[in-house]
Parts: sequence; C-alpha cells; structure tokens
Amino acid sequence: MSYLGVGVSPGTVPVYHGSSLKVFDRRVRVAELVLRCLICGLALIGAVLIATDTQVKEIFTVRKKARFTDMKALVFLVASDGIAAAYSLVQAGRCTLSMIRGSVLFNKPLAWAVFSGDQVMAYLSLAAVAAATQSALFAKFGQNELQWMKICSLYGKFCNQVGEGIAASFILSITMIVLSGISAFSLFRLYGENKSKGNAR
Repeated sequence: MSYLGVGVSPGTVPVYHGSSLKVFDRRVRVAELVLRCLICGLALIGAVLIATDTQVKEIFTVRKKARFTDMKALVFLVASDGIAAAYSLVQAGRCTLSMIRGSVLFNKPLAWAVFSGDQVMAYLSLAAVAAATQSALFAKFGQNELQWMKICSLYGKFCNQVGEGIAASFILSITMIVLSGISAFSLFRLYGENKSKGNAR
C-alpha cells in the first residue's frame, strides 16, 4: 500500500481500459445504427422520387410521357436504392438487437459478412449513381457530336425531380463509404485483439 500511488495494484488498470473500450464500442455501434437508418431513409427517398416521376408533354399533337423506365441508368439506380434500403433495414435490426442484448462485439464470420456486404453495397451504389449522373448530364446538356438533343429543355419538371433523386442517392453512396470504413474497423480490430492476447501469453 502506498500513499503516493506508487504501490497501486496493476489489476485496476485493465478494468479502467476495459470500461473505456466498452464505452467506445457502444459509440461506434450507435454511429453505425444512425448511419444505417440514414442510408435506409435516403435510399427510400431517392427511389420514390425517381420511380414516381412522370411528365406528359404534347409535341406536334403527339402526347409523350417521360418515365424513369425510359432510361436504363435510372432503372438501375432505383433497383440499387431498393436493395440498399432493404439491406440497411436488416443491418439496422441486427445493430439494434446486439445493443439490446449488450453484445457489442461480434465474431469473425459475422464481421466478415457485414464487411463484405457493406463493400458490395458501397460499390453498387457508387456505380448506380455514376451511371445515372452521366445519363442526366446527357439529358441536361445534350451531345452535339451525336446530335442528341437536350431532353430537359422539354421535360423540365421530370429532370428536376430526377436530379433530386440522384442527389439523395449520391449522399447515400458517400454515407455507405463511411459505413464500410466502420465495418472494416470493426473487423480488423478483432484480429488486433487476438494479436495482443497472443503477445500477452
């Protein structure tokens, strides 16, 4: 025993670090849950904005209706947003269940599954947004070399709503990249813990 703290038992140190680690893990899980809910909401907003967007225009007594199905890139984006919403909803349920049970960390197979799923969704959302953005630029500015006209000069309302949907999907893809970074951290720290345990032995 020491009055200056020199003879303090080292057994108290791991307890302090362990409690701090649990607090950090909970914060990471809360951040993950918030991001997954945000992704689910953005995916639904993007999909609904694009899928419900229509505009009828009369050109030389011929009525033409613009729909998202007229552009394959928009169909791909709506499908991607739908998959992202469903995936994020399932993962948000997993996060909520693990927080209720109090099991913050998970095993390696589950961590690999979450990491792989997040990576696939990040690449899928980026590809869909990139394709839709390129098609939207062609519709907005046309292509003189190929004699493609500016469709948005005819279907202004349709293009504006599609632009809003693409913007929501773009934010979704950025959020998905951040989330995949969190899942990578959660996965590789499991290996770090095993390494430190091995060194302790």
